[in-house]
Amino acid sequence: MYGICLKTDGVINQKNNMFGLPNNSKIVKGKSFGTKKNLVVNIYRWNRESGNNPSIDTYHLNKSKMGPMLLDAIMYIKNNVDPTLTFRRSCREGICGSCSMNINGTNTLACLTPIDQKEYNIYPLPHMSVIKDLVVDLEPFFEQYKSIKPYVVTGKKPKKEHIQLPEDRKKLDGLYECILCACCSTSCPSYWWNSDKFLGPAILLQAYRFIVDSRDKNKKERLKQLNDAFKLYRCHTIMNCTKTCPKGLNPAKAISEIKKLQVSN
Repeated sequence: MYGICLKTDGVINQKNNMFGLPNNSKIVKGKSFGTKKNLVVNIYRWNRESGNNPSIDTYHLNKSKMGPMLLDAIMYIKNNVDPTLTFRRSCREGICGSCSMNINGTNTLACLTPIDQKEYNIYPLPHMSVIKDLVVDLEPFFEQYKSIKPYVVTGKKPKKEHIQLPEDRKKLDGLYECILCACCSTSCPSYWWNSDKFLGPAILLQAYRFIVDSRDKNKKERLKQLNDAFKLYRCHTIMNCTKTCPKGLNPAKAISEIKKLQVSN
């Protein structure tokens, strides 16, 4: 599994370790629950109120007592083993994006991950500020989403609905399905290091969704807003976003299409 950078509240020790992690970001061995069975789940745990370092708790489970998906195992732990475990979840159908997390080194949705291995290592989404356990602070992410005006701009209020031809509607396929789970953005190194300026794959895919919408009358303004060295051009097309998307979308392609439009307009 690749190295995961997780943010917790802490100050780097400039005197002893200038380039190391904050003291309370060093992960230590945590508790172990149960005895050896047919499923092992290792989960990142951190509670800012405790003042302790993050830890990895180990849970030994019996697969026959839970549903087929990894989210079922996490919910089983919460309900039957350790009620202090904190995570997000809602629809359980891969629609809401709430249960996004890093599972065995890949950002994905727990509700879409089948239990087909003997052991799982679960962490919060990489390089996001951790609130508690598997819950990260997504407020900056959604502020960026808000900045692109994620709605159709038409100018005058229409007397009836805006008509859209089937071929124009087809252009939105592969774009509107994005559930804003942040799996793609948090798999992007450029977003890790420039998340305050670079919009990231998820937001740029959403931006392109409105740029190509035939009903939107704000195309030029949208492109002008994105024409920035950091907002758009920090993307180097390494394809992490496309590889990790749990919905099978291609943010890298959407970003490249925006770049093409910047040249042609």
